[in-house]
Amino acid sequence: MRVHRLIAILLLIESRGKMKASELAAALETSARSIYRDIDILAEAGLPMVTTTGPNGGISLMEGYTLNLRQLNGDEVVHLYLTGMGFHTGQQGESGLQLKNALLKLEKTLPEAYQADIRKAKSVFHFDPTPWWNERPAIPCLERLRSALWRSLKIRIEYSKVNGAVSSRTLQPYGLVVKQGEWYLVGFCESAEDLRTFKCERITGAELLEEDYDIPADFSLEAYWSSRENIFKHNRRAEEYYPVVIRLNQPCPEAVSRLELLSVAAEQEAQILTVNMYSYEQACDKVMALPTNVEVLQPVVLREYIREKSLLLQKLYI
Repeated sequence: MRVHRLIAILLLIESRGKMKASELAAALETSARSIYRDIDILAEAGLPMVTTTGPNGGISLMEGYTLNLRQLNGDEVVHLYLTGMGFHTGQQGESGLQLKNALLKLEKTLPEAYQADIRKAKSVFHFDPTPWWNERPAIPCLERLRSALWRSLKIRIEYSKVNGAVSSRTLQPYGLVVKQGEWYLVGFCESAEDLRTFKCERITGAELLEEDYDIPADFSLEAYWSSRENIFKHNRRAEEYYPVVIRLNQPCPEAVSRLELLSVAAEQEAQILTVNMYSYEQACDKVMALPTNVEVLQPVVLREYIREKSLLLQKLYI
């Protein structure tokens, strides 16, 4: 949206003093022509934009003129950036207040035409991160984790495992990751002397330590997460492998799209699919939801379950 680009142009020029159109275009992934059009719009809106040519030329604000964008503090800018990336921490608590405060300052700074854009966007778009049938688990220590990461301070946490056991660990936070609405902390665990991933909702207590640390220069959060994600998927597949062979007498693309397909073979006018249903218990649930023209061929124990279940249903409903 153009209004977002205008905000970014003002932020960049205010923070750096003067920038060339080509530099702004590269930073904002647009063309220099678009940048010049945006500058014209800002100038028409009453902002004293100055364009100079030559080796030391560029785009700046008139000398002595300042925008209220400098009122934005570091945390507010961070929350604007995270929100733009889709990192919604919720409207309650410190994060929500900082985000609202930052947006209010931006509204007061922009020309009236663009204030109207923001007001309209706020009134016609609504982000609801909660699932339909239950609330997302609370993350009581998220603000402290974010603060420790941003300030490069070690943190002592109380961590509850799946089995209920609680352990105390001292961490050097390396990054926060959001996956399908779930928050994870990646950090160097001093007791394990290795990098570990912690589910944030299981962190029941957190204490910031007045002891700083350095993240290794060669560490990449994206690369680490990608590698661990692949290991996790591989382990889950090894642990949760229950192949089921089914026959489709006619195409059922909607039903097939919900299954993890392992192989496909043709049999006259039918298709023979092998799908992973992870465990016998999960397979019992999944096969009863399949369309009636899908026949389970293997394993035999699953065919027996379907036969017995069908007989019970027949007795109940006839």
